[in-house]
Amino acid sequence: MNLYSEEISSNRAVIRIDVYSEDKRDYLVEDDTFLNYRLAAVKVSKNITKDKADIVWNVDKTQKNIKYEDSVLTLDGNWEEGELNKIMVSMLANEMDKCGLHPFHSSCVVYRGKTILLVGGENNHGKSMSQLEGCRRGGSIFSTETTVTDEDGIALYGSTNVYIRKRAKGTERSDLPNQDEGVLKFWDKEPEMTYASGPLKIDLAVMPGIDGHFDTQVTPMGNFEKCYQSFHSLMNFFGLNQLLCGETGLVMPILDTDERRQKRGKFLKNFCELIPYYMIRAKSPQILFDEIEKLL
Repeated sequence: MNLYSEEISSNRAVIRIDVYSEDKRDYLVEDDTFLNYRLAAVKVSKNITKDKADIVWNVDKTQKNIKYEDSVLTLDGNWEEGELNKIMVSMLANEMDKCGLHPFHSSCVVYRGKTILLVGGENNHGKSMSQLEGCRRGGSIFSTETTVTDEDGIALYGSTNVYIRKRAKGTERSDLPNQDEGVLKFWDKEPEMTYASGPLKIDLAVMPGIDGHFDTQVTPMGNFEKCYQSFHSLMNFFGLNQLLCGETGLVMPILDTDERRQKRGKFLKNFCELIPYYMIRAKSPQILFDEIEKLL
């Protein structure tokens, strides 16, 4: 039996993966594009620093299974690369949460000296296109799919891939439109992108809604709605809505604890009290960003 170990990390959050198999392995997943798209600044290392594995994968077990006990996630059987990616995202996000790092499903753009958080919330209706319009007007990208804050709500770092052009088996999505096609609907060519670095204080949060049939509407969000949508953005990474394998009906185990959920809620209360939130509906990112300019 061969043992292959590696660690993946984001900032100070680190998880260790041990793989047991008859065949020798040189890597866990061949392509880490999805990891860096869904989470920020993910690093893969064969230099093992943790005494105990967070994920144990028994590849040669005949029956596919997944369980989470005593803070260790155990996988049995053959798992597709895309399924492994989703599992690792959830486990690393769980570790980030333990370390006081909060990954929001969101984009973040710096425009006219202001840091604008484009919140994914319960649904995803145009944060990337809104961000690209900010770039077209001279803004800079801070984060694309994920923005990571500390306990004080300061944006520390974020993902930098605007699109995911390749999805491994197990992460296929036919419901998501082609992103290049979306760009060409709004611009003659893709806006030029520049990047900003943190840490940054967030000045404004916007939940965008872009649809060719929407009338323009700008609505200040009350405290409950701020926290509700922001909680969706935080919980997006824990995989509780993830069906991992359609063939077997296996789902992502519950990694969270009630204590940390309550602590997360208190963090959001403080975070949302300090930042103005708006829901902006518009027919295009150009009209939406016109409304953002009025708010600055």
